[in-house]
Amino acid sequence: MSREMDPRDPQAMTRRQLMRHSAWFGAAVGLAVVGGEVVSHIAGTAAAATGRPTLRFAQVSDSHIGFTGAANANVTDTFTEAIGQVNSLGYTPDFVIHTGDLTHLATPEQFDQVKQLMGGLHTPHVFTVPGEHDSSDDGGQRYRSAFGKGTRGDGWYSFDIAGVHVIGLVNTLNLRALGHLGQDQLDFVRKDVSGLSSDTPIIVFSHIPLFAMYPQWGWGTDDATQMLSYLARFASVTCLNGHVHQLFTKTEGNVTFYSGTTTAYPLPAPGDGPAPKPVTLPAGKLHAALGIREVTHQRGQQQLAIKDQPLT
Repeated sequence: MSREMDPRDPQAMTRRQLMRHSAWFGAAVGLAVVGGEVVSHIAGTAAAATGRPTLRFAQVSDSHIGFTGAANANVTDTFTEAIGQVNSLGYTPDFVIHTGDLTHLATPEQFDQVKQLMGGLHTPHVFTVPGEHDSSDDGGQRYRSAFGKGTRGDGWYSFDIAGVHVIGLVNTLNLRALGHLGQDQLDFVRKDVSGLSSDTPIIVFSHIPLFAMYPQWGWGTDDATQMLSYLARFASVTCLNGHVHQLFTKTEGNVTFYSGTTTAYPLPAPGDGPAPKPVTLPAGKLHAALGIREVTHQRGQQQLAIKDQPLT
């Protein structure tokens, strides 16, 4: 994928344009074992040399199961539609990631519902990280009980597939003004990538952005710069996040950041209004602000290809 200016880059978009282009994310589960066991298991799923991309996966986010409000009268229905859209891509994704806020209130019933819904995804593996809504009052314990099998610490992990190294990070615990990783997780990343060749493509996914998208609203991670310093020697690093419920692209050196939207409801563009509250769109406009994301990679190439699709 070209490092040239993306038309969706925040530097090239007005707030009105950014709102018009907010279309993607949806649903996923986290039932697959991660860690050492999953590395060898997943690595065997890469495609053979058939001409198609070596790696194909989908990203969904911010399903907010349990939300009730005018911005979306039925988040379960739109989440289910997003799952159906992933299942209709015309191929079986190697895996699906959900970048957090699976639930709205982190109740056992909501986690159970998300599990059941995401069990309908046609993919061999689903991976998740928690959003702040998934860990609001218990330090993420209920989330980890439902989706944390095989993870380390508070739910972080990594795996290798088709020559790509993937890292799932948790930056929604111990929140201050911004997202926070913490020293244990920083040490994990440093050790995790220490033995990798510098030409290994790296994918990092988290809930809160790993760049300063809009710190006034907490849209950033206070110790992300330290984490990214461990990835500075790699030719290609792709960071995927949720949280902000809208498309946003930014490139800094070897790192490209992609924020995604939601299957639940849009949020305002940065600075539009006093706080990031759910936006109620005119009748018939909601689906254009929701959607899913496809990510593909061809072995031997550094860059990943990103395709965002509105919910149909």
